[in-house]
Amino acid sequence: QVQLVESGGGLVQAGGSLRLSCAASGRTISSYNMGWFRQAPGKEREFVAAISWSGEGTSYADSVKGRFIISRDNAKNAVYLQMNSLKPEDTAVYHCAGGGWGTDPGKYGVWGQGTQVTVSS
Repeated sequence: QVQLVESGGGLVQAGGSLRLSCAASGRTISSYNMGWFRQAPGKEREFVAAISWSGEGTSYADSVKGRFIISRDNAKNAVYLQMNSLKPEDTAVYHCAGGGWGTDPGKYGVWGQGTQVTVSS
């Protein structure tokens, strides 16, 4: 059973940067495709980015393309989300997810509890 724990969230001004980390334990995630999703108050959980098990394939939501970078380090059993040029509309709880692919959160079988990102204007 894989457990995912996110960290790195916080309060940042618009235009700033944050780096989120997702640490996995229980078993290796080296064979898992991994993703990041976010959920703002009163809104549905939405896809942010995904990375293939090898790290060679990535996918991004249009709203973050060019600003966010997803990466992974299988030796450290971790996935990362570098967020640059942050906007107030990026404010949400960010969740790490594993075992799926694509934009549908229902396709992912493992989830972390999330980390809050707040971007002030």
